[in-house]
Amino acid sequence: MPLRAKILNPALAGNTSRPFASSIHITEQPGDEPNDVLFNSHYGLRTITLNRPKKLNSLNGSMARKIIPRLQEWQKSQLANVVVIKGEGRAFCAGGDVAALATQNKQGAEGQQSSKDYFALEYKLDHLIATYTKPYVAFIDGITMGGGVGLSLHAPFRIATENTVMAMPETTIGFFPDVGASFFLPRMDGDVGMYLALTSEQLKGVDVFWAGIATHYLHSSSLPDLEARLAELQFKDHDTMHERLRVIDRTIEEFCTGLPHDKHPSHSVIGGNTRSAIDYVFQPANSITEILDALKGLHEGGTAPPEVQEWAGKTRKTILQRSPTSVKVAVRQLREGAKWGIAKTFRKEFAIASRFMEHPDFVEGVSALLINKPKTTPKWSPASLEEVTDDTVRDFFDSGDAELELLPSANEEGSHSYTNYPHAWVGLPREREVREVVMRRNGIDSVEDVVRHFVEARGGKQGVKEKTEEIMERKVEVVDGRLGWKR
Repeated sequence: MPLRAKILNPALAGNTSRPFASSIHITEQPGDEPNDVLFNSHYGLRTITLNRPKKLNSLNGSMARKIIPRLQEWQKSQLANVVVIKGEGRAFCAGGDVAALATQNKQGAEGQQSSKDYFALEYKLDHLIATYTKPYVAFIDGITMGGGVGLSLHAPFRIATENTVMAMPETTIGFFPDVGASFFLPRMDGDVGMYLALTSEQLKGVDVFWAGIATHYLHSSSLPDLEARLAELQFKDHDTMHERLRVIDRTIEEFCTGLPHDKHPSHSVIGGNTRSAIDYVFQPANSITEILDALKGLHEGGTAPPEVQEWAGKTRKTILQRSPTSVKVAVRQLREGAKWGIAKTFRKEFAIASRFMEHPDFVEGVSALLINKPKTTPKWSPASLEEVTDDTVRDFFDSGDAELELLPSANEEGSHSYTNYPHAWVGLPREREVREVVMRRNGIDSVEDVVRHFVEARGGKQGVKEKTEEIMERKVEVVDGRLGWKR
């Protein structure tokens, strides 16, 4: 069945009545909106514009059914060099359309199955993006939450602007951090991923860049010019994916106009003393009870800096307001997800999501916070963390992971289910990279040496100096005249 989404480039208008190849099994359904996704072609650039601005571009099945075959077609095209995804209005994508899913679930088993089918479709799309063989660039210019994170965070390039607001709010609505969060959250520096999962903390603007979620930070006014420049890029047929990504990385850097002077990474919401507290509280050995006890100790102990005491009290209160079932599932999910490959991640998450569609907390949370006018306070079942048994949590993980059949990948053998992002070198240095350089001590004897090493290795990339300095300040000490890594 042909796609009905609007084609912006008139040169492609003649193709709109042509069905996609029979190997693509994702087709539109009756009731799908005709223009909720817009596609454009300009030279070697292909663009996807999420076009539900009144709904903050919330992702639904209609949109996914258009995007998947289009990505598959472009993946096979020799004329398509770069894919850009962006959103219309003030949001990139505020998440999945969970209000519609909760409404379906109220209809019983049939409605729950429809919701499960949606998650299967969404996770297939996210996995396709995560294993895509063409350079994929996400303009996360605006609200980017939940499902919007799935459309962007697995991409080699994620560009934040002053308008970006990022969060994983699932535990707030009786769900769990999905769309591949089991993969990307545990692989963030330290224990920031667990903190974001349990609290739904919002990161804004350049803080999204400092956290490593975005690979670049630009002012939003630069995006149209960048898009035009990406359209002009040409690659040789024999250029590897790595070489193409290098060219795009340098191209994006040409449009970086500087970072906010008052937003050093040590002053971000997950930097400085707060960041040290996050790693202390959410360390992998801690259960949810130990996490809450650690927060209480920081809040009431009187020895932590004032800003950390305030943060700890607020964070503890926030976690206790979340769905107890969601919180306990999320803790186990992120601990185990650190060992999952990308394909296993989406299969496991589909099993967990399917279980949540049968759990009362999802409908309760979405109804209370997104459907009811005015909002109400969710009544979770069970109501406390103590009432959520180990058996209850185990049920979310023991229901199998083979039900989700992922889309065939054109990616090279072995990268269909990698355990670390192959494009992880794009973006700012990670803590483990800095630690390796510090511990190697190959002619690097000072903080300045380490900073210089990463600035040169990243080709003078914007933000590398500040990010490396922040890591060194927090994690490195001088012992007997030599650099050492704090435990």
